[in-house]
Amino acid sequence: MQGMRFESPDKKGDGGPLGGGLLSFFLVAFVLICYGLVVCWSACLVDKDFNFSRQYLGLLLGLICMVVVWRFDYRKLGNMTVPLYIVTIALILSPFVPGLGVEENGARSWIKLGMQFQPGEFAKVTMVLLAASLVSRYGGKLDDLRQYLKVLFILLSPTVVIMLQPDLGTGLVYFFIAGVTLVMGGAKPSYLIATVVLGIAAVAILLGIDELVFKHEDPTTSTGYEYKILKQYQRSRLTVFLNPDADTSATGYNLAQAMIAVGSGGLFGKGLGNTTQAANGFLPEAPTDFIFCVLAEQLGFVGAMALILLYAAFIVCAVRIALRSDDLFGMLLVCGVVGMWLFQILENIGMTIGLMPITGIPLPFFSYGSSFMVTNMIMIGLIASVASHHATLGGKRL
Repeated sequence: MQGMRFESPDKKGDGGPLGGGLLSFFLVAFVLICYGLVVCWSACLVDKDFNFSRQYLGLLLGLICMVVVWRFDYRKLGNMTVPLYIVTIALILSPFVPGLGVEENGARSWIKLGMQFQPGEFAKVTMVLLAASLVSRYGGKLDDLRQYLKVLFILLSPTVVIMLQPDLGTGLVYFFIAGVTLVMGGAKPSYLIATVVLGIAAVAILLGIDELVFKHEDPTTSTGYEYKILKQYQRSRLTVFLNPDADTSATGYNLAQAMIAVGSGGLFGKGLGNTTQAANGFLPEAPTDFIFCVLAEQLGFVGAMALILLYAAFIVCAVRIALRSDDLFGMLLVCGVVGMWLFQILENIGMTIGLMPITGIPLPFFSYGSSFMVTNMIMIGLIASVASHHATLGGKRL
């Protein structure tokens, strides 16, 4: 797979500012963003704890950032692995700086500089760049064990650090970005399989230690016990989808209400602004974690399928840009972004219908959050930069 390219006998180049499939990518992104704004606005109508103007502000800032990133030549970042690593770790650790970090919902994931935002969200951008820059150095063939372990350590360390906040959801996103980049970057399959097996074993050992050493009574939890490594509420989020009736007072209750909201929408939904579960307070964090439930209840099966089709078209357009890229760094960069989006889409929608663990991972371009919106707009800019600055018209990388 290293260095294999099939190029059209026609001319090659960047194809102009909107060449290489970029126009179709922008059109689908525009429709998706508009759809997300409408659904987020309707969710904020019934939950006064959320101010939609902040989402709108996030979009405006994101558009500015997107254009700047789009016009910037991404290739200049290809050899900046060390600076990207330092920036990624610094962003993740910034909430721990005294007087700067803000704790919300038990996690120290925010900082306040005039306005409050999540640096861990922006670290997704540097994580994508870091993974692509690092793995592309090996030319599409990472089969030396020492080199693989070095790359693995560098890519997994941000995941470990973000989980210390604790922010399990964002940590899983980092992990998926790293995994997709390694797979597409030519890492030896046996190394990848061994990494997954050892990772599962390590998690099992840590949970065993937590159970045997750190478990203690705590009447404030739903089970009467608390842990140190993985808190009870985190355990419930990860396991409740296997047995929703096991925790009917907290996470299981949220899942049940989410599924009621999705099912009650029927074929065409109840109409924008008409929602029972969120309006009556049955569905917590409706504009953020459970925004898909709001969409399904208001716009029904038709609205949900329209979203899924839009996401599919969006991902296909991005993949086409990756395949047309004539350098490994650009291809890996786009693949990292696509992998991040796919994981977030599948996890968020899956957790609301009981198919995936509840992790609090937001839905791209729909979930409320200005930091999240800006991050996703920057990701669009990165893909646009690859399409504009280094694409082979009609070419294909395998």
